[in-house]
Amino acid sequence: MFVFHIYINFVDNLKQKTEEIHTMNILNSHIESFYNRPNLYNEIINRLKEMDVDLSNVRRKDIAGVDEFHVRGAQVSQELAEIANIKNAKVLDIGCGIGGPCRMLADEFGCNTIGIDLSEEYVATANLLSKLVGLEHVSKFVQGDALNLPFPDSTFDVVWTQHVQMNVRDKLKFYSEVERVLNDKGVFIYYEVFKKENIDVRYPMPWADDGKISFLEPSSSMNSIFENLGLVKEQSMDQTESGIKILEKSLNRIPKDKLPRLGLNILMGVSTREKMTNLLNGLKEGKIYLESGIYKRKNI
Repeated sequence: MFVFHIYINFVDNLKQKTEEIHTMNILNSHIESFYNRPNLYNEIINRLKEMDVDLSNVRRKDIAGVDEFHVRGAQVSQELAEIANIKNAKVLDIGCGIGGPCRMLADEFGCNTIGIDLSEEYVATANLLSKLVGLEHVSKFVQGDALNLPFPDSTFDVVWTQHVQMNVRDKLKFYSEVERVLNDKGVFIYYEVFKKENIDVRYPMPWADDGKISFLEPSSSMNSIFENLGLVKEQSMDQTESGIKILEKSLNRIPKDKLPRLGLNILMGVSTREKMTNLLNGLKEGKIYLESGIYKRKNI
């Protein structure tokens, strides 16, 4: 009888695990579908041609309008890198998009960077763009799941995320993976969108058309998880006002009937203005907020 109960428990646990994996695969499929932009690299190349950019001498600044998919773009990425003083570091960018931050960190801070993203199209585009601007040897990209990072323990000096965790339902597993791949002196740098407790936001947003793939939480939830994992917050900064200013400026600059030739509209599609407006209103109404910060291990 005892053996029978063990067998029943094993079968129940296996069934539950199988169901969890199936549910996660469906969620990942929905997320990848949301971000999918077929022939993205060719679209960027065609836009560069329209702008009379010499394709034999493309520089990072030529693709700056599209290659950092977060509020304030390269400006905030540079600020975070300077504050954290991460020169010559081995960096993992989780949710790397098409690779702009990795290329910036490699080019300006001497970092050896690896980006990982759920979107195969983003990863393929990121690798091609790095080759296009001559940074393919110091910025590489792989397709993968942030909840199951394909890297050994203690691999990186820095783990970096920007506007990523909104699409992550299992925050504990996500941040546990961050902690696992950091080395003993490693730091975690984040720049994320969080929300106030129990407040609904208006969709579509840049990261989701509806709440099915959006899992916003307050930053206090992240902090609690990291404390239990042995990491402590070294510093944090409310980036909301800076975000509001740049979003207002960007929306005022975009004609209502015409989107930029090479901008984030290539990634967000025809609903770009609506997504940016909802994000702006959410920030101004205090429903969501932008925060950046740095975590280190307790013994550092």
